[in-house]
Amino acid sequence: MGNMTTEIVAFLFTISGWILISSTLPTDYWKVSSVDGTVITTATFWSNLWKTCVTDSTGVSNCKDFPSMLALDAYIQVCRGLMISAVCLGFFGAILALVGMKCTKIGGSETTKARITCLCGLHFILSGICSMTACSLYAHRITAEFFDPLFVKQKFELGAALFIGWAGSVLSILGGFIFCFSMAEGFREYSYNGTTSFISTQTKITKKGRNPETPQKDPPDQSFSGRRFGRNAYV
Repeated sequence: MGNMTTEIVAFLFTISGWILISSTLPTDYWKVSSVDGTVITTATFWSNLWKTCVTDSTGVSNCKDFPSMLALDAYIQVCRGLMISAVCLGFFGAILALVGMKCTKIGGSETTKARITCLCGLHFILSGICSMTACSLYAHRITAEFFDPLFVKQKFELGAALFIGWAGSVLSILGGFIFCFSMAEGFREYSYNGTTSFISTQTKITKKGRNPETPQKDPPDQSFSGRRFGRNAYV
């Protein structure tokens, strides 16, 4: 029962993390223009992995999609690939979790379900690592430009999407490790039950083969043996 509870907790962690990661991908505010040192702010610039926008003081936003994928900066292309990979890995991990968990009726034997659960945990761990890498790479670019005194263009700050992505990554990695831990516990429990059943079977066979009503005869004492040469002589 404890192992099943652990798997349910891990499933809640991983699904919550996957939802946060999936919601991060289309979120608008990956970076927001900084107002540091600005007295009057007439417009707010913000951007994500797909478009860049500006919002004026009246609240009207004008957005422009990135014109060409090949003309984008390398870090944006890498972040796109990592985030899409994270979403796909989390999706397949959720399917494997539904098959491998003990509370479901599909998946085969206990050993097969334990292996599927371990594979599910690895999917979620990789999903969290991909998402965390993408968010960290994007945040590193923003902070590097912000603290660079030679950078004269518009400077940006970290957007809310990055923090959501980091939170989802932590939940996915934590839930994946819990899934792997539950797989190890399941293998130990399976080995213990198998050993106990083997010992019980051997005990039953031993008791069945021995009849308690039949007296047991002691083996003959063969400590003294010899050949008779004479009537009263032994060697």
